[in-house]
Amino acid sequence: MRAVTYVKNDTVEIHEKPIPEIAADEVLLKVGGAGLCHSDIAIIGMGDDNPLIGSTLGHEVSGTVEKLGENVQGWNVGDAALVALVLSCGQCGECLAGRDNQCEVVSPRNSLAPLSPGIGVDGGMADYIKVKARHLDPLGDLDVVAAAPLADAALTPMHAISRVKDRLTGDATVVVLGLGGLGHMGLQILLATTGARIIGLDTDPEKLAFAESKGAIAIPSDADAADKIMDLTNGIGADVVFDFVGVQPTVTTAVNVVRNGGAIRFVGLGNGGFDYVAGSASPLPWGVEIERAYGGTRAEMREVIALAQQGKIGVEVKRYPLDDAVRAFDDLHHGRIQGRGVLVP
Repeated sequence: MRAVTYVKNDTVEIHEKPIPEIAADEVLLKVGGAGLCHSDIAIIGMGDDNPLIGSTLGHEVSGTVEKLGENVQGWNVGDAALVALVLSCGQCGECLAGRDNQCEVVSPRNSLAPLSPGIGVDGGMADYIKVKARHLDPLGDLDVVAAAPLADAALTPMHAISRVKDRLTGDATVVVLGLGGLGHMGLQILLATTGARIIGLDTDPEKLAFAESKGAIAIPSDADAADKIMDLTNGIGADVVFDFVGVQPTVTTAVNVVRNGGAIRFVGLGNGGFDYVAGSASPLPWGVEIERAYGGTRAEMREVIALAQQGKIGVEVKRYPLDDAVRAFDDLHHGRIQGRGVLVP
């Protein structure tokens, strides 16, 4: 089968690999779509000594069941399914408490990332992928290609949003920094599940137009953005800020516009930062809560699928044949993709 393989720093190639052999508790999935994420760009740019070199990429994976292990129940050949982002053990304390995205067995402290398809095991940018049956969720009649990015581009914002649900009241103001793959889904989830006023920021006019079309206030992400947000909030600041980019300008904006007692969720992996001072000289207002968000739980994954099935959220998808993976990676790296790129075998 064809597989998009990380071969050296900043380089992927399509290699021929054997179709995976499945164990008794596994399913062979014929891949329908595999989303491209900026995390993939970050992974392949980590140098020539990266332990992931040689692996098949792709952590946003959907497809149809091709073959069942002998102990698998509840699935039939031809069923459409979405692969879990975090491959949890299901038995540790975190998993049993419903925090399976923080599984302490497969994703120990300070690991590169929680174990995911394409991050620690072979991913879904291929014709086939093997998956434990318990790591699949049914998609029903959703488009199997367009559904692939739900596994991360929708799940990750859903988790970040779930962590601040108590703050998302009808009189709250929420800022969404970055309206790309993650941000355009986060914006839709917020509009579908809360009554808060949403302000979306991006440097791309098309993405700003998308935000406006969905009912959000759209502001160019530039040097004047923070002042505009403060004006819109009468100098108080935003109740919650979601940074789906994480580069220095967006991190700075997040810190500058959050209100006293507000919350920031840093989701993007753009390597931006700020100096925290445990004293009155801190750049943060008093009482601000910050979290480094990643992935989401299986319960949140089912929420995302339900919202998509109800037509309340939808991924803006640009489709690429699997054989055009190198071009797709280049388009993603240079910002030529609106929404999410998806490789289609």
